[in-house]
Amino acid sequence: MLGLGRIDPRWPLVLAGRVTSAHIRRAIVATAASILSAVISGCAVGPDFAPAPVPDVNGYLPGKLASPNAGAGTAGVAAQHFLTGADVSARWWSAFKSRPLNALVRRSVDHNPNLQAAEAAIRLAQHNAQAQRGLFYPQVTGNATSADFLVANPGQVPPIPTEGSQSQFTLVTNQLTVSFVPDIWGGNFRAVESLDAVTEQQLFQLEAAYLALTSNVVTAAIQEASLRGQIAATRRIIGIERNLLDILKRQFNLGQAAQADVLAQDAAVAQAEELLPPLERQLAQQRDLLTALAGELSANEIEQKFDLAHLKLPTNLPVSLPSKLVDQRPDVRAAEANMHAASALIGVAIAARLPNILLSANGGSTAYNWAQSFAPGTGFYTLAASTTAPIFDGFTLYHKQKAAEAALDQAEAQYRATVIAAFQNVADALRALQSDAGALKAAQRAEDTAKASLDIVEKQLNAGQVNQLAVLNAQQTYLTAAVVRVQTEANRLSDTAALFMALGGGWPSACTTPDWRQCAMGENSASTPAPIPE
Repeated sequence: MLGLGRIDPRWPLVLAGRVTSAHIRRAIVATAASILSAVISGCAVGPDFAPAPVPDVNGYLPGKLASPNAGAGTAGVAAQHFLTGADVSARWWSAFKSRPLNALVRRSVDHNPNLQAAEAAIRLAQHNAQAQRGLFYPQVTGNATSADFLVANPGQVPPIPTEGSQSQFTLVTNQLTVSFVPDIWGGNFRAVESLDAVTEQQLFQLEAAYLALTSNVVTAAIQEASLRGQIAATRRIIGIERNLLDILKRQFNLGQAAQADVLAQDAAVAQAEELLPPLERQLAQQRDLLTALAGELSANEIEQKFDLAHLKLPTNLPVSLPSKLVDQRPDVRAAEANMHAASALIGVAIAARLPNILLSANGGSTAYNWAQSFAPGTGFYTLAASTTAPIFDGFTLYHKQKAAEAALDQAEAQYRATVIAAFQNVADALRALQSDAGALKAAQRAEDTAKASLDIVEKQLNAGQVNQLAVLNAQQTYLTAAVVRVQTEANRLSDTAALFMALGGGWPSACTTPDWRQCAMGENSASTPAPIPE
């Protein structure tokens, strides 16, 4: 329903100059017409939008949610706990306890052009909605015309010698035109409602861009740390393999090893060294990605560097209630706003098929010069009212209405798909975290076992008690185990970030400052209720 709040109280009562009784009368008439239109359009045609119901589920996974558990003998594997009912902090990335990461996220939020584009899109939508509101008011235009005329005199009987055959004069016309289309069917009300929903959609698009940016920065930083860990592990293994090569060379010089064994070990060293350039290339490209996310050109590389040792695994993970997920996920809210906009456009299409009234008034003066423009006897006015209604248009308006109804069906289906995808994202993140602890435990055990085996083989090689095949197998096993352990540790960090993102981040909905960045990046930007530990 359209209330009087739609009428802008700042509508100017004075067009120019001093306030007179005439000015006030005109303003009262125009305002009364606007109010009349607003009251009449209170029963706007088309469906009234109602938000979609909250999904009737109690969790994201079947059964009770279990926290990640690596099982017995998990020394060195940090435990994580799901806190059901806890809200995600707006600064969720600070849970990784990394000052460089916090600084990079803040820098990215301040300078990334995608966020700036999203802010401009909001302003664009707001101005479009305000422009549509202008149709609630009378449209006033002024016109001033001065024209010179030269006309031929008709034949004179009898001729008048004192008058020529032509006459020349100037005609000055000043007029004011007022037109008003009462919104009797609420078509303009529905159009404004649709554009307001588009504005709301753009607000949620900004939230989505903010969430995507912060998540991308965190995951990119974790990936950089993973690459640095893989490079360090590879270099460590190359050093071990070179030491084994030196042992074989000494034994070969003493006649205790075959040249084939030396060449095989040399080949193993070369193969391990081949792994470094691709990893270093990936690391350089990852640095380029982080620099771009920070809103900088690649030549101005960021100063922050990341490694796994300085990224702490968050131990307490908030898991919002399913009933709150649809309010936290910006993509779900944007889909709902899109559904609202589509619903309002049905009313616009229906109103276009109904009769409309046009009220118009035209008044002014006409004189032979500017000095006489406001003299008595020069004024004129016209008052008119007209009604127009479509009679036959080849079913064009009918099909436009049906197209609007189909667009609403499409928006509703897209909303349901977005909600399903949101719940799937959370479920996938929870399952990944539940398995990550066990995977990291196995990876650490594999690495420790492979290193112990390689140490034994190295001692046996010094004593000449092992063949080269056993040495190569031990080296390859340790190389694989060391890299997999680094990747598994990084995966656990990335999956933790994925859970924060799947839950919609923690946009500060109660923000009251003019700049949303102050709330989003503030220290106390979100409150967390008493959680229920699992």
